[in-house]
Amino acid sequence: MRAIFNGSTDPYFNLAAEEYLLYAACDDIFMLWRNAPSVIIGKNQNAWAEVDVEYVKEHGIPVVRRLTGGGAVFHDPGNVNFTFITKADDSSKLNFEKFTRPIIDALSSFGVAATLDGRNDLVAEGAKISGNAECVITNNRGEKMMLHHGTLLFNADISKLTAALKVDPEKMKSKGIKSVSSRVKNIRAMASYNGPSGVEEFMKKLFSAVSFGDVGALSDEETKGIEELRRTKYSLWEWNFGESPGFERSRSARFPFGTVNVMTVCRRGALEKVKIYGDFFGTEDIEALEKLLCGVKYDLPSVLEVLTENKELLSRCIAGAEPGQIAPLVCG
Repeated sequence: MRAIFNGSTDPYFNLAAEEYLLYAACDDIFMLWRNAPSVIIGKNQNAWAEVDVEYVKEHGIPVVRRLTGGGAVFHDPGNVNFTFITKADDSSKLNFEKFTRPIIDALSSFGVAATLDGRNDLVAEGAKISGNAECVITNNRGEKMMLHHGTLLFNADISKLTAALKVDPEKMKSKGIKSVSSRVKNIRAMASYNGPSGVEEFMKKLFSAVSFGDVGALSDEETKGIEELRRTKYSLWEWNFGESPGFERSRSARFPFGTVNVMTVCRRGALEKVKIYGDFFGTEDIEALEKLLCGVKYDLPSVLEVLTENKELLSRCIAGAEPGQIAPLVCG
């Protein structure tokens, strides 16, 4: 396993680094990194609905879209991020247990008894300390590759976290809690924590506990490629916010696998435009499902039939979803 200690705190660069390494990697990679204050949104999320745009603009906080699904998170230098990149076979599925296990074991060495909770969170002492996300891609060599990354709230500014994000009240209701601030907690503030007080020293010890093999930095060639990807994709408004076409109908619902919001435009009794947002996960781009639905007759039996016939595609785009759950959102 190649271990990388990425010293950059530029969120555009760091998200670009993950994509660059995911497509270029020949070996397994473990990377630790931090961002300056920023909001990182899931690939399938509607930035306008997830972020307090006025707040982040006023405070100069960039909004950056990542490659993986899941929900929006706030990063700052008190938040430690970890990334695993591995080869995956054709049967590979999302596996949060596999990649969070080394982190859970490392945290236990600091006295923190963390567990995997729900879809993708790590919790300790009744509070969330980590959110995780994954994706599977096919690189230019035709190899299946998996990326798993997660956050670790070590000493983050919780007040900015709550101010920058618009949290779905249904999500909070489903978890039986009243606010984001009551749900999350910094690792350093844990009663059982017995590790270093500084984030840099915490990162060093975490790095030693999780990684093995050669430890190093990004090469000059990698840095050059990452900078280009930063310039042409991750720093662009089009990638991070994107166009917001005038959709006529919008329906949303929350499921155990995440929130799904379907926006549609219909013409002459058929679906002309379909856009699907949410904090769900999947191993295939949601665009494949959106394209499948365009042109389908705008009635529930027709939409349900198409989704049922393409159930495998649906499950790859929205892991855990069934045709009968999604069809009413497309055509109620």
